[in-house]
Amino acid sequence: MGQILGLGVTHFPPLSGPDENLGRILKRAIEDPAVPERLRQPEGWPAAMREEYGADAGLTAAGLHREALVAGFRNARRVLDEFAPDFVVIWGDDQYENFKEDIIPPFCVLAYDSLATKPWEYYRGPNVWNEPTDKTFAYQGHPSAGKFIASGMLEAGFDVSYAYRPLHHQLGHAFLNTLLFLDYDRKGFPYPVVPFQVNCYGRRVVAQQAGARGLSQFPSEADLDPPSPAPWRCFDLGAACARIVEKSPWRVALIASSSWSHAFLTPKHYLLYPDVEADRALYDALQAGDYATWRQRPLSAIEDSGQQEILNWMCLMGGMNELGRRPTETSYVQSYIFNSNKCFATFEP
Repeated sequence: MGQILGLGVTHFPPLSGPDENLGRILKRAIEDPAVPERLRQPEGWPAAMREEYGADAGLTAAGLHREALVAGFRNARRVLDEFAPDFVVIWGDDQYENFKEDIIPPFCVLAYDSLATKPWEYYRGPNVWNEPTDKTFAYQGHPSAGKFIASGMLEAGFDVSYAYRPLHHQLGHAFLNTLLFLDYDRKGFPYPVVPFQVNCYGRRVVAQQAGARGLSQFPSEADLDPPSPAPWRCFDLGAACARIVEKSPWRVALIASSSWSHAFLTPKHYLLYPDVEADRALYDALQAGDYATWRQRPLSAIEDSGQQEILNWMCLMGGMNELGRRPTETSYVQSYIFNSNKCFATFEP
C-alpha cells in the first residue's frame, strides 16, 4: 500500500522578487482610471488595509509577509524531506501558459519525462536569488506514475486529459514557483514531479488570460469563457486520486499550490484587496477538519470572492477527507495589500 503526505502551499509570483515589488499589483490597480477617486488613497480603504500599508507604502509589511511565507515553505520542505517521497503530485492552475485557445482541459495529468525551464528569461526585474536570466532549472518527471494516475482516474469515471510533452509552455508558474519556493534555500529538489493541471480560472482563463487586468479592462459577462470544474468535482477528484495512489507501491506527496482570494479577481472590492472574510471562513473549516463546508461551497461564491485558485486546494481537501486526515499543522498569512491571502497546511501520515 502506498503512503501519502498532504501539503498545501502558495505559488505567489512576487515572492521571487525583492520586497519593494510585493505590492506592485496594488500599485497598478489604484492607478486605473475606473477606480473611484475615494479609493485611490489609503483614507478610503478598510482600517486593516491602511495599517498594513503604513507610512512606507507597505515596505515594512512586505518584509514581514516574506518572512511568513519563507517560514511556511521551509517547514513544508522539512516535512517533505522527512517523508522522502518517491514523487510529488502538484495540483496547480495553468494561467494561459501551456493551455490556450486551442485546448483548455478541465484537468490534465502531465506525465513528462523531465521538466526544464528558465524562469528569469522573461521575468520583469531582478529575482531575490540574484540568479542570471539564462539560469536553467531541471526537474525529473515520472511518466509511469503519471500514466498510473491518469489510468486510475479514467477507470474511476474522471475524464482527465494527459500529456507526455508541453504544448505552449514548458512548465506553468503554478508548478514552477512551487518547486522554486520549496527550494528557497537552493539545496536542490530531488523528487520527481507529476504536475496535475486544474482549470481554476474557468470563465477568465482566455477572456482575461488568467491574469491581472485593471478595472477598466475587466471583461464583461458576454466576453467570459465556459466555467471551471465545480468545486465538488475537484473535491471528489482529489478523493479518487488519493484512493488510486494509496493502492500503489509508492510514497507520494500530494501538494496543492495556490494563494486563496485574489484582489485582481474580486471586482466587488474594485480589484484592490481580497475577500479576507471568505478566506478566513474556509481556513476555520480547514482547521476544524470540516471538509463538508469546503465541498459545499458553490462556484458562484468562489468566483464572487476571487477564490478561483482555491480549486487546487479543493482537490487536496477531497484527498485528505478520503484518507480521514485532519491537518497536523496550518498557518494563515493574511494580507490586504499583497493581492492575496496565503495558507500552508501539512497532513502527515
